[in-house]
Amino acid sequence: MFTKILIANRGEIACRVIKTARRMGIKTVAVYSDADAAALHVKMADEALHIGPPPAAESYLLADRIIAAVKQTGAQAVHPGYGFLSENTAFAERLQKEGIAFIGPNVRAIQAMGDKIESKKLAAAAKVNTVPGYLGVIKDTDEAVKISSGIGYPVMLKASAGGGGKGMRIAWNEADVREGFPAATAEAISSFGDDRVFVEKFVTEPRHIEIQVLADKHGNTLYLGERECSIQRRHQKVVEEAPSPFLDEATRKAMGEQSVALCRAVNYESAGTVEFIVDKDRNFYFLEMNTRLQVEHPVTELITGIDLVEQMIRVAAGEKLSITQDDVKLNGWAMESRVYAEDPFRNFLPSIGRLVRYQPPAESVQDGVTVRNDTGVFEGAEISMYYDPMIAKLCTHAPTRIEAIVAMNDALDAFHIRGIQHNVPFVAAVMEHPRFREGRLTTAFIAEEWPEGFHGTDLSPEVKRDLAALTAFIYLQQGVRAGEITGQIKRGYQNIRSRAWVITLDGVNYPGDAVLAEGGCLVTFDGASKPCRVITNWTPVQPVMRATVDGRKMIVQIDRQASYRLLTHRGATVKGIMRSERAAQLFALMPEKIAPDLSKFLLCPMPGLVVSIAVEVGQEIKAGETLAIVEAMKMQNILRAESDGVVSAIKVKAGDSLAVDQVILEFE
Repeated sequence: MFTKILIANRGEIACRVIKTARRMGIKTVAVYSDADAAALHVKMADEALHIGPPPAAESYLLADRIIAAVKQTGAQAVHPGYGFLSENTAFAERLQKEGIAFIGPNVRAIQAMGDKIESKKLAAAAKVNTVPGYLGVIKDTDEAVKISSGIGYPVMLKASAGGGGKGMRIAWNEADVREGFPAATAEAISSFGDDRVFVEKFVTEPRHIEIQVLADKHGNTLYLGERECSIQRRHQKVVEEAPSPFLDEATRKAMGEQSVALCRAVNYESAGTVEFIVDKDRNFYFLEMNTRLQVEHPVTELITGIDLVEQMIRVAAGEKLSITQDDVKLNGWAMESRVYAEDPFRNFLPSIGRLVRYQPPAESVQDGVTVRNDTGVFEGAEISMYYDPMIAKLCTHAPTRIEAIVAMNDALDAFHIRGIQHNVPFVAAVMEHPRFREGRLTTAFIAEEWPEGFHGTDLSPEVKRDLAALTAFIYLQQGVRAGEITGQIKRGYQNIRSRAWVITLDGVNYPGDAVLAEGGCLVTFDGASKPCRVITNWTPVQPVMRATVDGRKMIVQIDRQASYRLLTHRGATVKGIMRSERAAQLFALMPEKIAPDLSKFLLCPMPGLVVSIAVEVGQEIKAGETLAIVEAMKMQNILRAESDGVVSAIKVKAGDSLAVDQVILEFE
């Protein structure tokens, strides 16, 4: 067994590998760029070496620097994580020549399956079901249009060396191909250094279901069940679960056996994933194989009890698998929510900056429910524009699917992040969605359920009233706290006189009486037959309140503003205020503040780099026309005109780095 390994990656996956290595008694070496000098994986590892500037192409993607770090530290093996060099054939070959173990598959398997064009040819030869498409290299946009028309729309444009949603576009017509092919090619070069893009038929009403495989160097290969990964946005997975709520045992077995056959065709070893598109009739088609650890591997670990990182290390060290196919049992249900630094209220645009507050839910195993949080950040850490925007992978495991969803809801409610925008409200909304809870999923779920974008969650009247009751307690408790500090109220004194209040929640008034009581407070809303009882031990210094309202469990995040409180629950944030009756009457007379008109400007929606400006001063533009392309976190974002107009000024140029809301163009 190895005594020291180097992790050629960063962020949460580097931290994840370090945890298992530490448990196995193996020392670890981290590598880092300038941007990651204070990163969590650097702090966790036994040793850490600097390998270059922030851009991945000048640090994490440089095989020479990784190998030099291995030699300098005396590491015997390299775990590549996912992304970066994890499926780079040349890197694996270099390690092999240097006598350094690669904690992953052999070079032939990476070469055969890492290339999505060649892997489809090999899969077809191995009698694995494949999607119709063109697997040759496409030289330009005109050829892409010709091929796409021949296959029949809709089609998928996909980078051959791609993954993680990069270099992928759906084209519904010729215009989409002409716009999408250059963008997919550019993303492929930027993310993978490989400009090859292929075309295949896009299956309508598809589900994305993948099989986890595991193989050793001694001919033993098995599958560890499936993961449902249909909740995607721009082909980037957002929520994953295991098992799938759609598969029956016969389909699971058939998919697993085909996956094993594919692995054996290339003498596969280590952990890997065979991805399939499954239609509404449970017909399944090979999509691609990822010859590495997947982002969503924790859900498989939770339902099987098998540590995939440990298995990868043992296989790389030459050990035989200690389990057989008959030993693999799927127990309970697991959910994974990817927590990203992006703003769901602004079309999921990337968000960078400092994590002013970062308090994830505590990892625990209690009453049959497991909460797990794989993360690579900490409070005070910086979210960089140079890398993937993932903050954490929040996972829950429970005996049933609904119990796992409820546990995820509670964990998301307690996930406190401030300083940047994040997608926790959106993921919480997915968990609450009736269609998701019923398991009626396709890869178009997000586009179909939020066609106009995400604008928040609608809470039921009952939940809003519970939040109004909590608002009353917050104001009463904070009033007591202020009185104790000034000496106006004796510390510990709770017998505050009941009085009439008006609680306002997002502009809706809830008049009533409120008084602190033992363990919480009593709120009697006007017209109610009995008081509403709040029970909690929350204090004003805590960002998350855990309470019951008439016995109903509530987990709510509290943000104190100058004249109001923000309460966040189940993906919705509401503005809560409590005033005396007279103050509420006077407030109703205040004029409403009018927002400034920004329609004459094109503002940069996220921090990023200007790739190109598509218009000139004096040019007439039409709604929907491309104005500029801005790249952020390895994704190219096309900015379009919202209405007709004339360009009066261009404030930036290609290559400029922009801040959020910086002016790009002005219109007459």
